[in-house]
Amino acid sequence: MRMEDIPFGITDWASIPRTEHKGTTGIAYWRTVNFGNIRVRMVEYSQGYEADHWCSKGHILLCLGGELETELEDGRRFVLKPGTSYQVADGAEPHRSRTSGGATLFIVD
Repeated sequence: MRMEDIPFGITDWASIPRTEHKGTTGIAYWRTVNFGNIRVRMVEYSQGYEADHWCSKGHILLCLGGELETELEDGRRFVLKPGTSYQVADGAEPHRSRTSGGATLFIVD
C-alpha cells in the first residue's frame, strides 16, 4: 500500500452516509471513504451477523467495540476484542467474520 496525494484531513465518521450490507444472518453497516486506491471504513456488525462469503481481499482491521470472530478457510478461528487487530494480504488466507453480540471495526484496505 502506497499513500500518495492525500492531503491532511479530518473525517467525521458520523457525517459519512451509512450503507447496508446483508450477511447470511444480520447486517453490516459501512461508512466508507476512499483516498485514491485506499478504502477506509467504519463498520458496524449487528448482533448475530455472519458474512455470506469467504473474503480474499487484504485488510488491516481494528476492533473498536464488541467482539469479532474471524474464521480462516483452513478452520482456524481468532477472536478480536476492543484494541486488537489483524492484518492479511490480498490473496492470502481466505477469511470470514461473525459476531454474536455485534462489533464495531475500523478497516483499511
